[in-house]
Amino acid sequence: MRKSSKRGLAGGGLLLAVGIAILLSPFASNSPDGLERVAQDKGFTEKETSHLAFQAPIQNYAIPGVKSGWLSTPMAGGIGTVLTFGLVYGIAQTLAWRRKRNSDR
Repeated sequence: MRKSSKRGLAGGGLLLAVGIAILLSPFASNSPDGLERVAQDKGFTEKETSHLAFQAPIQNYAIPGVKSGWLSTPMAGGIGTVLTFGLVYGIAQTLAWRRKRNSDR
């Protein structure tokens, strides 16, 4: 596969993923996930402390400063998709570069 067709495929995949994220993120459940639900049922959510080294910038599908939920949720879905895609694409490019460099030796 030529390099330009790979980029076109990656770009098309990104556009499709962002479109799906924007369209479907408003339907994300507001119910707590499994671990959160167990903590609520067992009554220890009040004792929760944060030991995270990194705080997620977009939590609960809400963009800080955007008051409207109908706008904030799709924006968060789209931004999260682009960031995740960029991270994975960067890792893939680094691995491909290393593999090419090692095969040239």
